Amino acid sequence: MTEYDTIVVGVGGMGSATAAHLAERGQDVLGLERYDVPHSMGSSHGLTRIIRKAYYEHPDYVPLLERAYELWDELDATHSTQLLHKTECVVAGPEGSEKVAGARKSAEEHGLEHELLSGAELGERYPGYDLPDEFVAVVEPDGGFLHVEQCVVAHVNAAHRHGAEIHAREGVLDWEPTADGGVRVETAEDSYTADTMVVTAGAWAANLLPMLETEAVPERQVLGWFQPEHPERFQPDSFPVFIVECEVGYFYGFPEYGVPGYKIGKYNHFHEEVDPDDVAEPTPGDERVLRDFTERYFPDAAGPTMRLETCMFTNSPDEHFIIDTLPDHPQVVVGAGFSGHGFKLSSVVGEILADLAIDDESRHDIDLFSLDRF
Repeated sequence: MTEYDTIVVGVGGMGSATAAHLAERGQDVLGLERYDVPHSMGSSHGLTRIIRKAYYEHPDYVPLLERAYELWDELDATHSTQLLHKTECVVAGPEGSEKVAGARKSAEEHGLEHELLSGAELGERYPGYDLPDEFVAVVEPDGGFLHVEQCVVAHVNAAHRHGAEIHAREGVLDWEPTADGGVRVETAEDSYTADTMVVTAGAWAANLLPMLETEAVPERQVLGWFQPEHPERFQPDSFPVFIVECEVGYFYGFPEYGVPGYKIGKYNHFHEEVDPDDVAEPTPGDERVLRDFTERYFPDAAGPTMRLETCMFTNSPDEHFIIDTLPDHPQVVVGAGFSGHGFKLSSVVGEILADLAIDDESRHDIDLFSLDRF
């Protein structure tokens, strides 16, 4: 039986960052991933994820985002493919929009650079946008996107450079606490022990930690890529990433990058809770909701469909993260329930989870994410 300081279960966005931070601090680390590294079965794929600082979800995220940007810049310097692309970020909606108000609050509270534009002014500056004139937009110059799969690769490479061992295609079947306060982890291939375990299993977290069954709930998402009539209007240097709130929900989108087409998604899509091992492929109905929004607000992007893809959110009841140690097993650290807005913060979440695994506390303020709030 092989022994480690820490076993990380799940090597996607959060787990890869955690393994890297642990290994950089001299820990003997094993990362176990049931799929490939990277893979397209969970929540860390689809080429791009938005990154932004003017956080409408809660102002308390902003200091973590400042640190996340620092860590992404450090990781970018070690990797051959650019990870963070700044395009500006637009958060827009009707006057009184919850998302716009939240973004403004975070920006003002933390002194973040931003400006307010009307829908008409936004369209003049960025011809790919065709929002109603009366819409209000918060435009943040530091916003942009991360190349999601390459972020995972970069963190795994960093973990390897510092001596971590990563096993792909080796899923965890079970675990148990040991008499000496550590953990024993069973896979189909072997059995391992460690002083601590970090669970970053995404949509599968509740399979390992049943207490999360109602606190980390998988939800089906669908992403679409449509070929613009005027591709020059939808390039990273001419088209900011966006979050737009409208009468049928709120949507997020990206410039063309990596594959043909502008990319579009609807937050929470059809609110479908799913078994993560049985997620339906995209349907014409999925495509229709994404195309209807695009035809109304970004009509120049509403050309032929290039690609449709499913992924998953794993939602907590209040849509804030779950980052904590288990009350009955303090040697087990959990990062879960990232609710569709976690990837941008994975660089700093990995740092926090490493803090908890080594020191049982973090240098960062994580009170918002404690398990005892439920």
